[in-house]
Amino acid sequence: MIQTEPLSQRCRLEKGLVSIFTGHGKGKTSAAIGIAVRAAGHGLRVYMVFMMKANEFFEHGEFTVLKSLPNVHVEAFGYRGWSRKGNITPAHKAEAEKALEDAATAMSSGEYDVIVLDEINHAVSGGLIDLEKVIGMIDKKPECVELILTGRNADPRLVAMADLVSEILMIKHPFNEGIRARKGIDY
Repeated sequence: MIQTEPLSQRCRLEKGLVSIFTGHGKGKTSAAIGIAVRAAGHGLRVYMVFMMKANEFFEHGEFTVLKSLPNVHVEAFGYRGWSRKGNITPAHKAEAEKALEDAATAMSSGEYDVIVLDEINHAVSGGLIDLEKVIGMIDKKPECVELILTGRNADPRLVAMADLVSEILMIKHPFNEGIRARKGIDY
């Protein structure tokens, strides 16, 4: 008979929560990255899934540095072009589904303490992923896994399920003044 250690001995977190960073202000992904870095610094194992941000289409500075950190695994999924209601293609949906499946596999593997689903809220509100699948993932979250969901327009049902919700407001944004995203600062 194969002996496996009890879940409580494999867990590094006494209790994992569900956190949401949402709103129209800048900083949702940055907040999640901050937690990932902090967690890795304490020896926790982090799995970050970037949705709608495939690296081959757009160079994200955070991918390079996060991949170099011990205890951090990064995956990026997406299809060329930012998806919005009205221009969603089967390729956009397929990439979003792959990202969700990847995160669910990582979460159930027992290998990770922190799972980050970057832009999942936007993927749900934009019709790329079915809300019920995300709810099902939250329902299956192991007790000692921290789950972080980012993106605009968090669904009220997800907000109700979460333990922590931060809404990042946009008071002012340089994009509205015609200033494009800047390499090294915004991506």
